[in-house]
Amino acid sequence: MQFTQKTVQCLSPSGLHRMAYLEWGERDNPRLLVCVHGLTRNARDFDPLAKAMSGHYRVICPDVVGRGRSGRLRDPAGYTVPQYVADMVTLIARLGVDSVHWVGTSMGGLIGMALAAQESTPIRKLLLNDVGPTITADSLERIGAYVGSDPTWASFDEALAYVKMTSAPFGPLSEAHWHHLTETSIAQRADGRWGFLYDPQIAAPFRAAFVDQDIDLWPIYERIACPTLVMRGGESDLLRRDTWLQMGQRGPRAKLAEVPGVGHAPTFFSEAAIDIARDFLLAS
Repeated sequence: MQFTQKTVQCLSPSGLHRMAYLEWGERDNPRLLVCVHGLTRNARDFDPLAKAMSGHYRVICPDVVGRGRSGRLRDPAGYTVPQYVADMVTLIARLGVDSVHWVGTSMGGLIGMALAAQESTPIRKLLLNDVGPTITADSLERIGAYVGSDPTWASFDEALAYVKMTSAPFGPLSEAHWHHLTETSIAQRADGRWGFLYDPQIAAPFRAAFVDQDIDLWPIYERIACPTLVMRGGESDLLRRDTWLQMGQRGPRAKLAEVPGVGHAPTFFSEAAIDIARDFLLAS
């Protein structure tokens, strides 16, 4: 792989924590692309996209705190979007740039929305992958059923089977892609069993705040002014089609793209998804 692994120190109310990130491309390239993963995923989800875009950008793929190779928060109540946004502002300051393009899948898209809605935001282009300003109660209930569980497996093959089952909405992937998704999201523990590379406590504030009603983030979305594209899985249960269509008419009046045969959320393992991102990001 053609990336370097780095870290930046960030601050939360409970103290300092380390955020890991991958850097692709030429360090002196002034064009910066930040790619941020979903709720329980990590930076390695963007390997194919980062490799494809590294000739055009310096590509930065962080592990959001509590995931991947990043540290964990002392107080799990801090696992919220405002903390994640603050960490990304710290990261962008470390990188020494004034503006970035942003690709965010699911949670990474929510972080991007929140940052893009700020006055004097550094985000100049925003790609939201299968997330929008309405998140249904049904989706939240489904997510809550698995987030925070800490399954372990006796072998890598058992873990691979579990990832294939729980991530089936990602759509048809090759065996190599399933292997990549699995090997980059698990680690062998001291007892010899395999487990996920995320803090189960990321679910604590999620469950504490859950109420049986949709989340409405339209006031945030409508403050976004930069060019925006929303990519949706054709069978997504998190980004409903009616919400997606409204996103093309409200706020930044986003461009819309759909990936057929995929639920929540499209991956950037297919040339079709990479082409959608490339065409949007590099358009003048």
